[in-house]
Order: sequence, then C-alpha cells, then structure tokens
Amino acid sequence: MVGLADRTYFLFAVIIYGLSTIYSVFLWRKGFRRDDRISYLLLALAFVFNTAALFKRGFTLARCPVNNLYEATAFVIWTIVAVYLLMGTWRRLRFLGAFASPVLFAIGVFALMPGLDVRGPRPEFSHGLASLHATLILLSYGAFGLGSIAAVMYLNEEHDLKFNKSRAVLSMLPSIERLDRITTRLLSAGFILLSVGLSLAPFLMKERYGVFFQADAKILWSIFVWILYAGLLFMRGWFSQRGRKFAWGTVGSFSFVLLTFWGVNLLSKVHHP
Repeated sequence: MVGLADRTYFLFAVIIYGLSTIYSVFLWRKGFRRDDRISYLLLALAFVFNTAALFKRGFTLARCPVNNLYEATAFVIWTIVAVYLLMGTWRRLRFLGAFASPVLFAIGVFALMPGLDVRGPRPEFSHGLASLHATLILLSYGAFGLGSIAAVMYLNEEHDLKFNKSRAVLSMLPSIERLDRITTRLLSAGFILLSVGLSLAPFLMKERYGVFFQADAKILWSIFVWILYAGLLFMRGWFSQRGRKFAWGTVGSFSFVLLTFWGVNLLSKVHHP
C-alpha cells in the first residue's frame, strides 16, 4: 500500500516524541537543574524517523511531501525539531525540548488520524514554484511554533522569579532577557518566510485560475495570520512591547494558527479541491 512505510516511520517518530514528553515531566519536577541531554537525544532520534518518513513519502510520490494535512503537519513538526536541534547545541537552550515535546507529541498524534492523509486525483503542489510557496509557509509556522515554545519558557521563568526564587536561581534555564530575544528572532524569521511564501501566491493563482486573488477561506486566513504577526512584531519594535504581554501574544497567536489551520484547509476550495 502506497504510504504505509512512511507512515510507519512517522509513527516511530511520534512514539519517541511521547517518550521525550514523559522524560520532560521529570525535568519539570526537578526544576530544570540538570542538563537536558537525554531529551535532546530522544528528539534527535525522532527527527531521524520524521526525516525518513518525509523522504520516503517524497520519493514514493515524486513530489514535495506537503500536499495534504498529514504531510503538512509532519513537515511542520520536522521544522520545529530541526531548528531546536540547532539551537540545542547551546546547553541551556536544550530545555526548549522539554517544553516542545508535549506539543510535538500532541500534533503528531493528530497527524496520524487516517482522515488527514487524503490524496486527490491530482497533486495540489505539482511544480517547483508551488512547492516553494508551500514549503516557505510551513517553515514559517515551524518558526512561529518554536517561538511560542520559547515564550512559554519565558513565562515559566518569570513565574519562578516572582513566586519561587530559589527554583529560579537553581534552574539552568536561560535568562528571561535572552528568551525574549530568542522569541523575537524566531518570530521575525517566521514572518519573513511567511511574507515571501505569500508573495508567490498571486502568481500561482493567476496560473491556475486566471486571477491574482480569490476570496478563498485559506487565502483570507493566511492574510489574517500575516496581519496578526505583523502587528505583534510592530508592537514589539515600535512600542518596545516586551516581556509578559509579548510572550502571551506569541503563545496566543500560534495557538490560533494551530487550532484553525486544519479547519480552513478543509473549507478551502483552492487548497482542498
């Protein structure tokens, strides 16, 4: 059966994300006072299986594997873990994995739902420009996701500084100032990727439908997401809006993306014909 092998690889990845989630509970209970090498290695192993799943699917179907909700979700997870593994080379940032693992596991379980892996009579993304458009946008979601995880770390660290100062002092988490900068940089990178990805959309619409714009659910939603993050970064830069409000805004924005992405894809006539 086409796709069976790559879904098995992805299943193994999700299982390992689950094991990392279980280990993360131990780190939370210990107040992040020891190096997070085990969680880092678990996520690295899961990344190998996640990568194998994407490559297997891509080679099997001879296209970029971002054509349906299962593939898009697996790619977003892969992006988050890839960036985390790079950032995790700095010891204190490895604790991002303890915060990311539950999110990755939950999204991975959702992605395994059979109804998401539906292949239509023709691929949605059939050539290089369209694949680039989809890939850039999904990469932006990955950056937004990791930025929201860094924001959760910020909120956790701030809470400990206020109510549990001994735990904050003994913790190996980065300072809240550094977490604020990391969050801002991840959101900025995601916003640039999203902007470039969306800038390709009118050319694809013109090629397929003969118009540069169509009032489609996914298109309107994507524009709203762009405005949402533009406003968040504008408030951060122009009004120096940082700290707790910025962190909550970051978490809230990605939560909105995560909870509505699947629905608007199903409603979209362009992306889900």
